[in-house]
Order: sequence, then structure tokens, then C-alpha cells
Amino acid sequence: MAADPSRETPAQDSAPKGARGTARQAPTHPQTPHDVSVLTGARVVLPTGIVDGGQVIVEGARIARSAPEKAQVIDVANHWLLPGFVDIHNHGGGGASFTSGTPDDVVTGIHTHRLHGTTTLVASTVTGDMDFLVQRAGLLSELAEQGDIAGIHFEGPFISPCRKGAHSEELLRDPDPAEVRKLIDAARGRAKMVTLATELPGGIDSVRLLAEHGVIAAIGHTDATYEQTVEAIEAGATVATHLFNAMPTLGHRSPGPIAALLEDDRITVELINDGTHLHPASLQLAFHHAGANRVAFITDAMDAAGFGDGRYMLGPLEVEVSEGVARLVEGGSIAGSTLTLDRAFKRAVTVDRLPVEDTVAALSANPAKLLGMYDTIGSLEPGKYADLVILDRDFTLKGVMRRGEWVMSPQLD
Repeated sequence: MAADPSRETPAQDSAPKGARGTARQAPTHPQTPHDVSVLTGARVVLPTGIVDGGQVIVEGARIARSAPEKAQVIDVANHWLLPGFVDIHNHGGGGASFTSGTPDDVVTGIHTHRLHGTTTLVASTVTGDMDFLVQRAGLLSELAEQGDIAGIHFEGPFISPCRKGAHSEELLRDPDPAEVRKLIDAARGRAKMVTLATELPGGIDSVRLLAEHGVIAAIGHTDATYEQTVEAIEAGATVATHLFNAMPTLGHRSPGPIAALLEDDRITVELINDGTHLHPASLQLAFHHAGANRVAFITDAMDAAGFGDGRYMLGPLEVEVSEGVARLVEGGSIAGSTLTLDRAFKRAVTVDRLPVEDTVAALSANPAKLLGMYDTIGSLEPGKYADLVILDRDFTLKGVMRRGEWVMSPQLD
């Protein structure tokens, strides 16, 4: 890529309200064959800063340094050009579940989020019995091997019943390292992250096991003390699963896990920036103490993302989605979100007033680095995949490219 110095969401698929997660076939998008394309005139966000009137050259699936004279030129003046978004915590979308859907359902959910700018996605499960989770690991690992997803995140069953959120309590269990190993073996090298309540019996040994196998140990759905959280970090934990949510609040005498997770430079903190999970002051607190290089915006999306209000199943639990907020029918606990990352981006820069560069880091570079994929994704640099999004001046999504092909063709004014 050469940088020349000289609707809150895109149009939705028509989906009936009140649907119960019925998956639709992902639509196809015809591609115009061009070996090289030059997107020019945009405000391009690079790792080194923002370049006005910059350009990105796409050759095949990659970003190139130069273009031939007859390359296709696409004028994106008065727009933003950013790296594609990377979501490390996502349970589904488009009416389809990564936890219980068929392979076609999972592809539908993936495509739904791609239409909202997420060009790389880790599929998350929820608590289930071990045999079922092993089966899901096998199914999702096949999709990872095909390149549809970046890997698998197991959220549960190794979490605290005190902080279970939208997880079935009767299926929870202590993090026995042998069972943790069973899951990561079933994922055939595609397990990326496991969320654990590390204070439970076997928690610290499981963190060490995960670290030894190159799998991210994430602290979440936890009732840990400050001291117990520090012990888990020292053992190898590197992520805070949706910081602030499903963990003790920050106290002046008992600071709990939040203080330990914010203060340690080894921890990446997940944040759900949908206006429901976090007060804006909590988001600002996280950015202030962790710094922009340690925040990863996630969706924690469930089936209803990009689909509509209604009744859904999240694992074995029934969820009611009303006005875009998902809650358990029984008990009323927040049950994931209906967020998409284009909305998280727009809210961050227009409501939370975060710098564009910091927001791009939280949506692209930081999660890519966490996954060990920053050599191929997460920024607009020559040699990396041509994963990018186009936003207008109001930060509304106008185009999505993944690996050099338009998922959402540019809708330019």
C-alpha cells in the first residue's frame, strides 16, 4: 500500500421480526475481475497515523506497494479507509448460532458480521455439556481450517456460578485441566481462547496448560479477589473477558479482578461498547488505565445481531431481544449483545469521543496481535491481506473488502 502525501449500520437483510434464529443462506456477491485496484483519495488510517488523500493498492488478495498504469481506480474521496475489524468474542448473528447451528448456519452468521466490517472472527461457544462442546469443537475447527473463522473461543463451562450471566448453572464445572485439554484437543489446533474463573479448583493449573499449548487463557465470569487474579496473570492469563461484566465491581478495600486486570501490561481487556453493557465513564476508565494498545472491542454477539428482536436460544437458555437488548427470559440477565463492530466503532468516535487511531487499534490491530495474526491482518500495510472497510464522514459503513473481494460493494455518495 502506498500512502500518497501529494445508517449507523449498512442496509440490513430483510428479516422478519420475532424470528427464532432461523438461518438464511448467505447471499452471494458477484465480483468484477480486476487484478489490481487502487482506492484513492480517502483518509487512510495507517499504523503511523492518518494520511489525508491517501491510497491503498489491492493486488489479488493482498495490499501491494505499487500499481500498473491500467489498474482500476476507485475514488473514495471524503471517506475513511480503515483495516477490517477483528472480533475475538462472537456467538453468532443473522439469526444463526455458532453454539448450536449447522455449518451453513455458522456461515450465515459469519457473513452477517462481514457485512458490518468484521473481516476476521473468532467463533465463541457457550456453556454446554462436555460431549456437546467436543462435537462443536470438531465442527468449528473444520470451518477454521477452511479459513472461514480465525479459531474457537470456549466461554464456559469452567466459570463461576456466582457470575454465570447467561450460562446454564447446572452445566458449569470446575476447570479440571484434563477436561480443558479434552476441549483443546477436540479443536485440532484451532482453539484460540478459553474463558475461565481461575479462582476455581484447577483454575491456575488450567491457565498454565493453556499457556503451554499456545491458547489464550482469559479471566472472566469470575468471582476472584485481586490477589487471586494476580496469581492467574502470573500463571499466564492474558485476556480479561468483557471487562466489568460478570465479575465483582471495583471496591476501595477489595479491588477485585478489575484493578488487577487494568494495571497489568500483559492483559488485553475486552470491552462491549454497545451503550448497554458499559457506562461511558467505565469505558473511559479502561482506556485511561489500560491504554489504547491494550483494549479490544468485541461484540459478544448472539443470534439476533443483524437480524431483529424476538425470542432466541443461547445454548439451552431462552433469550428475549427487545429494542436490540438481549436478556434471559428467566431472570432477566443480559445475554450477550446484538452489537456489530461498525456500530461499536461509530459509538466510540461519536459518543465516547475516542481518537480514530485509538478506536482502529481496539477494533483491528490489538485483537490481531493478540491472535498472533498481525503479520497478515490488522493494518493497511503492503503484503497483508486486503481486508478493509470504507466509512463516510459520519462514520457510517459504506463498503467492506475481505482478501481483495468486496463483501459489501462501495456505496459512495
